[in-house]
Amino acid sequence: MSFRRHVLVVDDDEGVRTGVTWALEADGFEVTAVDNGIAALDSIKSSLPSLVVLDLSLPGVGGLDILRRLRSGDGQTAQSSLPVIVLSGRDGETDRIVGLDLGADDYLVKPFSPGELAARARSVLRRSAVYNTGARVFEPTGVGVEIDRESRHAWLDGAPVELPAKEFDLLAYFVDHPQRVCTRSELLAAVWSSHAGWQTEATVTEHVYRLRQKLEDDPSRPRRLRTIRSVGYRWEA
Repeated sequence: MSFRRHVLVVDDDEGVRTGVTWALEADGFEVTAVDNGIAALDSIKSSLPSLVVLDLSLPGVGGLDILRRLRSGDGQTAQSSLPVIVLSGRDGETDRIVGLDLGADDYLVKPFSPGELAARARSVLRRSAVYNTGARVFEPTGVGVEIDRESRHAWLDGAPVELPAKEFDLLAYFVDHPQRVCTRSELLAAVWSSHAGWQTEATVTEHVYRLRQKLEDDPSRPRRLRTIRSVGYRWEA
């Protein structure tokens, strides 16, 4: 079973589908792209995506109808908690309000930057806190790493990663504070808590080193867990 983030892109414009697919795949998402509403509903039932990027102006079954079915429709397609980002070539306030009232998690008006869509996708998944893979509940971190706090398991690009207790706690803290510089003293107090008095910041440095050995393609040039010189570390989610 793959634990990569899976996005279903639904748009009848081939250029938009290609650009969105490229941007999301470059950001580490697994993407399925379809060009009509019927194919979208079939894919939602069969592939259990983590997120749907949904164009409103679709031939046949329209985007708002799909959203309505997902949130409150028939038992074959209802997925009440499935995150949805709505796309529209129309910038009218009415379309935006209707989409949001029907339960869309975010809204983008064309034309938009594919990079902005990738950032919105990460944000929506982060706000939703968890996504359902069909078996257990996992949290996306934005860089190919998934964690399950209940079982205290972690995966890198779908492959399990063995983490001792404090390494997992440290990773979870970084996941909870993405794109923020965390100082060593902060990490020591947060992760080692009552034991911080007889630990030193070197303990944090050593555990970060071990995490990098397991989570980075090249630990000497980390892209997920970066050092901010003389300050601390930043998780690049």
